[in-house]
Parts: sequence; C-alpha cells; structure tokens
Amino acid sequence: MRKTDRYPVDGPNALWQIYRTVSKWKAVKNFVWIQISRYCPSLPVKNWIYRRMLGMEVGEHTAFALMVMVDVFFPEKIKIGRNSIIGYNTTILAHEYLTKEYRLGEVRIGSNVMVGANTTILPGVTIGDGAVIGAGSVVHKDVEPYSFVAGNPLRVIRTGTPDSAEAGTFGASAEISGPVASGNSTNPNSSSS
Repeated sequence: MRKTDRYPVDGPNALWQIYRTVSKWKAVKNFVWIQISRYCPSLPVKNWIYRRMLGMEVGEHTAFALMVMVDVFFPEKIKIGRNSIIGYNTTILAHEYLTKEYRLGEVRIGSNVMVGANTTILPGVTIGDGAVIGAGSVVHKDVEPYSFVAGNPLRVIRTGTPDSAEAGTFGASAEISGPVASGNSTNPNSSSS
C-alpha cells in the first residue's frame, strides 16, 4: 500500500496552487539540475547532482540511465540503496497534484534493484532489495524484496530469494550460448593485435 500524506485544497485544482507548496526558485533550480542529469553520460557526476544539488539519498554504485526524470518539486523524498539500476526514461514521483487535493510520499528503492526502461514509480512506494521491475511498468504499490514484477496494473511475475536474485535467475534456468559465452566476442570499437 502506498504511504502518502494528503492535503486538501480549496478553489482551483491543486496544480494551479503549486507555488503555495513549493518555492518557484526551488522548482527552477531543481528543473535545471534534473535536465543536466538527464543528458549527462557520467554516472559519478549524475550521482553528485542527485545527492548534492537535489538532496536525494543515492547509494554507492547506483546507476541512472539517460533521460531518468526524478521529482522536480520534492526530489529529497527519493531514497535509493546501493548498486541499483534505474532504467532509461524512468520517472520517479514523490508528489501527485489532483483536483481536490495533493499528496506527498517518500519513494524508497532498495539495494541491488533493477528498474526497467520507461517505468513510472508513484509516490509513497517502497521497492525491496533485489527486486526487478519490468520495462514499461507503473509501480503503484509496494514491491516485495527479490520479486519480479511488471505491467500496468503491476503484477507479480515471480518471487525469489536473495540467492536467486543475486544469480539473476529467479528460479528460471538459463543457458548462455554464443560468442559471449565462449569468450570469442568481438568489439567493433576495439582493435585486435
């Protein structure tokens, strides 16, 4: 279940009243830093921006792919553990502005989590350690540790254990074949001697 704080509004919808909840200057500053981080190819620079300029908690070796969009108004409510991957064009929200109210909630993403490309993570959810989120999913509820979830609506595909998640198998057997498995891969960007 998502954990959000709800704030009713009078008059026009909550989005019209946004600058009563957040400073315009904070929004502009955050927007600029987020846009820089979306296009930045350097993972250490991105993590520096998220930690120092936006106030997020980001664990060591966590990687944000290109075009990730974090919450522009409340990025400090996003906490991500160590060694996680946030896939291309993922959106992580810590707020919702609705017609009669707005909601705020922390987003907690554990360690060793894999979030597939084009995923949307809504405010107030917790994603447990070792979880895998399929590409294009909408995470509208908590995700148990070491589970594999996907879709909209989000559904559990498989559950696992720390051992199966670490191996990347989730109980499935996989055989790797081809040039990479045999060590004979060729990289078109490298020269052979």
